[in-house]
Amino acid sequence: MTTYSTIAQIIIAFSIIIVWVFRFHNVEQEFKQYQLSDLVRSAVGATKIALSTLLIVGIWHPELILIPSLLMAFLMISAQYFHFKVSNPWHKHLPSLFLLLLCLFVAAVSLEVIK
Repeated sequence: MTTYSTIAQIIIAFSIIIVWVFRFHNVEQEFKQYQLSDLVRSAVGATKIALSTLLIVGIWHPELILIPSLLMAFLMISAQYFHFKVSNPWHKHLPSLFLLLLCLFVAAVSLEVIK
């Protein structure tokens, strides 16, 4: 399962980097739709990029995996909340839902709930 967890960590990290670096204009539009400030957007982005970095470093230092995966899961739950709040269509919910499931899988493997 460790191999699958490593793959999940890479998928999570690169997905976050792609969205928050290369598709930032979409993030700006979504945060305006959610009526969240630029400061909140910047804090969320910095946090997600830092957590993504820790998930990658966690490949070589497994003790770093649990907390970043759980914090990232919390951010994905928050994303789901805001998608519901503004009544986004289901296809907009799917990326954060998929990443939420991957984060929970990584945390479960880290806790050895799944072996």
